[in-house]
Amino acid sequence: MNRVFWLLPLLFVASVLADESLPTVTMYKNPSCGCCGAWAKHLQNAGFSRPQSHAATDMSTARRALGMPEKYASCHTAKVGRYLLEGHVPAADIKRLLREHPDAIGLAVPGMPMGSPGMEGGKAETYDTLLILKDGSARVFQRHPTP
Repeated sequence: MNRVFWLLPLLFVASVLADESLPTVTMYKNPSCGCCGAWAKHLQNAGFSRPQSHAATDMSTARRALGMPEKYASCHTAKVGRYLLEGHVPAADIKRLLREHPDAIGLAVPGMPMGSPGMEGGKAETYDTLLILKDGSARVFQRHPTP
């Protein structure tokens, strides 16, 4: 019994140390957007450090400058490592992207689907996280069914 209690703090420290290896997320968003802040909180709750936030009043220009195709647009664009993230991408999908290292631009959740991280509240809907390939095309990376 005492061994279990001794082991619990070590497991906690190991999980914290594992999350410290996650790269910093840099987010470009409209300063008045509240759901972007909720997405940032979702990332923090999943072990990422607090995303660095930069104000971008013209998201189309910011998105284009970063290299994310406009057709996958959402309310914010972020960078993590060498990848771009568009919209309310779940932290689990980002962690998978970083583990698998595909040759791609990054991930996108186009629009602002209800039930995606930061868009909790109304009636949740099924949505897909897309893997955006370097030629601008996309394929489904992860399907998120309605709970």
